[in-house]
Amino acid sequence: MTTSTTTARPPFDPQVGAALAARPGDVVTTLAPDEIAGLRARATPPDLTEVAAAAERDLTWHEARGPGGGVRVALLSPRGTSGPVPVLLHLHGGGLVVGTVADDVAAAAALHPGCAVASVDYRLAPEHPYPAAVEDAYAALSWLVAHADELGVDPARVVVTGVSAGGGLAAAVTLLARQRGWPTLAGQLLICPMLDDRNDSASGHQMAGVGTWDRTANATAWAAYLGDAAGGPATPATASAARARHLGGLPPAYVDVGSAETFRDECVQYAARIWADGGDAELHVWPGGCHGFDGLVPGAALSIDARHARARWLDRLLRRSTAPAS
Repeated sequence: MTTSTTTARPPFDPQVGAALAARPGDVVTTLAPDEIAGLRARATPPDLTEVAAAAERDLTWHEARGPGGGVRVALLSPRGTSGPVPVLLHLHGGGLVVGTVADDVAAAAALHPGCAVASVDYRLAPEHPYPAAVEDAYAALSWLVAHADELGVDPARVVVTGVSAGGGLAAAVTLLARQRGWPTLAGQLLICPMLDDRNDSASGHQMAGVGTWDRTANATAWAAYLGDAAGGPATPATASAARARHLGGLPPAYVDVGSAETFRDECVQYAARIWADGGDAELHVWPGGCHGFDGLVPGAALSIDARHARARWLDRLLRRSTAPAS
């Protein structure tokens, strides 16, 4: 942790840097509280029906019940399968303040052709502060496992995943499931996850004002979710996963992040702490990647490599979870 500032920054990958320079209107570098509404209004979420068709999945809508009422879940089930299939519990990105149940689903579905994807329409801050989002995620997870037979999914092969705030939320719901003793997860696939409300890392200071999602935007998001408690001494781990005192007893984790983004250091530290506590983690730091680089420039070599690495990890995990005991 550091409170000093520095102007030295890791370089962007050439293709990523070119995309950042050419498409400034597609990039959220910083965000103030009074800009949240406008960001939501400008959003154009994908059509989930079209996403499901392109991914060769059947789309059905469901509702889980949580402390805040009903939680919508979109289930995309692979076609032509027999028997229960593994399932990704997907939590969209957007800094906990923007985003929809349709966001990032196409990328999640592309990770494994045999996986169902259950995307959660969790409540957003600041209208619904902590613990709304994580309780919605836990309600969806619990519902998914409890109704696995009728949904055609394997309760022993549930992997939580998300991008950015969704990745942080996936880590938080994994901790909440450990805390409550149920359900058992097969893995957690955390893509550039938003993990630490303290927002005071060297990478955060390095990338201030450049790239995507700088520490000012990050502060806005955490304050929306946690209010005045953001960055303080009492933030619970189920709000900000980096606050967990112990990271043992968790399912295998995949953590990836760009070298030129705000979340780099908190992601590296999270994986290192999992190892220190005896856990299983695979960490990738993509050189020259900005936050969400593979969404910004999906055709870049770096983006293709990142997607392949995630898919390979997931395939190994699922093969391992179905392998007979020796």
